[in-house]
Amino acid sequence: MSDIDIGESIGAQAARSRALAVLRVRSRALAAALLPAAVAVVLLVGDGTGHMRGDGWDAARWFTGVLAVIVLLLAAVVTAVIVRASPALSPTVDLSERAAPDLYRLVRDLAERLDVPAPSALALTPDCDSWLEDRTHPAHALPHALRDRGGRRTAEAPVLVIGSPFLWWMRVAELRALLAPVVAGTAPSAQPDIAAARRFVRGLDAAVAVAASPPPRRFISPVRFIRKAAFGFVGRVARLLLHSCQLYAGEMERGVAAAASERAQTVDYGLRIVAQEQVGLAYAGWDRLLTRVALPAWRMGRWPSRLDAGVVSALTELSRRDRLAEGFASRLGDRPACDLLEEPGAVDEAASLLAARLFHGGPAETGADWSPVDWQQYPEEVVDRKWRTEAARLHRILDDLGVTPSSRPDGPTLDRVLAHLTTSGEAAGENLAAAIGAEVAREEAARQRPPGDALLATSPVDVLNGWGADPLPLFPLQPPRTGRELLADHVIAMVCCAAVDTAGAAPGLDWLDGPVLLTGGVRCAELMSPVLSLTEDGDPTPLGNWLAAVGVRPEKPVRLV
Repeated sequence: MSDIDIGESIGAQAARSRALAVLRVRSRALAAALLPAAVAVVLLVGDGTGHMRGDGWDAARWFTGVLAVIVLLLAAVVTAVIVRASPALSPTVDLSERAAPDLYRLVRDLAERLDVPAPSALALTPDCDSWLEDRTHPAHALPHALRDRGGRRTAEAPVLVIGSPFLWWMRVAELRALLAPVVAGTAPSAQPDIAAARRFVRGLDAAVAVAASPPPRRFISPVRFIRKAAFGFVGRVARLLLHSCQLYAGEMERGVAAAASERAQTVDYGLRIVAQEQVGLAYAGWDRLLTRVALPAWRMGRWPSRLDAGVVSALTELSRRDRLAEGFASRLGDRPACDLLEEPGAVDEAASLLAARLFHGGPAETGADWSPVDWQQYPEEVVDRKWRTEAARLHRILDDLGVTPSSRPDGPTLDRVLAHLTTSGEAAGENLAAAIGAEVAREEAARQRPPGDALLATSPVDVLNGWGADPLPLFPLQPPRTGRELLADHVIAMVCCAAVDTAGAAPGLDWLDGPVLLTGGVRCAELMSPVLSLTEDGDPTPLGNWLAAVGVRPEKPVRLV
């Protein structure tokens, strides 16, 4: 498909022009590597024709010959690393055509309307984004990466990666309109100059990553030193070349995007405006669902197995609360895009597990300390357990600090916490917060980093590509919590436990705010402000008023895990 026309638009012309600039960088690098050999050949020819003879010319021939051999060897090493280094692949959930025949049919019909090559395969990412990804590198082991057509070797079309929240929130027509400019990008991918420029840039990027990786521990010290020196040289050369073509590559990709967008204007243009509005809404709801709902479960060693289904509930609730989103919920009567999948539940579970690994670092398989949880079980198995675990940690640390135990022999009480924070002043508060922070850090490190060398990767590229059972690069949703923030969370957990055990309250789930306390089926008033008055200022009055209003008895013992 090298003869596919990507259009005469300004964007297409700019993309090809910048691709040629990238390739000129490659050509200049090759010319620089061959220059000493060319000079050596000239000197040898001069000697053979009777010219350039004498001691000075002989010394020059020896010098240039040795220099040419060294430069060619170094160039061969750099080229081998660039060619063999595997470009990083995005961790995704692969979709076979059997798993999503209707979705494949939709994408092929869209490619036909756009008059571009259809993507070679489909995959899902647990994020609100969509893109094309080239997976034709030999190291990625695609058996049909290259095909002979008319005697030419032509690269296979890239893989279309689709954000999984889009499939559950968007309607079929909206998804088609949203994917139109993305699918249109397969045409530039088939243009030979652009494809070659992209391969060159990806190879340089992968070589930089490989060169920066530590040598494997199986190497003995001298070999490790030699390898480190050689890869250090390769890394410097690759970074120099990457820096030389970085500007051109960026302008090339912007031109490709402009050309694809222009080509896609003929397909569902009006509907695409509506779809873009849904993208912003989906991103907001997805972010809230991950940070407020999924993250507490992940920290408890549980991963919600239906995150994409949960995003529909979260976005429906967001539409109900936000006046700007009025009318969006009426769309739910149309056919959702997830109907294009044969088994939406299984796909949702796979995407949910991948999201947990990407954003929290959980393992690849379920186990005793890492198991799935349904939304119906979330309040009891996540919210209630989270509160009681944190309350138990709070009392255990109070014991370690030598704080007077509860006067009730049948269990810990909220009174003990209130009395300590009221009478200890700001400095015990600081000690308690620091102790909680250290304990939480130890527990999270032990849960996410099993012992041994199983998590050691030979390079960042290996971490990205070998994501079957290996750890993935983390994209944390929130910065590490401070000791003061953890102290407030633990006090709130103790208050909620007391409310459940002594005032008939119950754990609940808010799709946008996460764990909540329910009294009479209604969400309780905000707890953070009175708790902060206690933990920051040592003032128990606001929290005492809140406890009295809800009917909580702080002197009664509570059940902990």
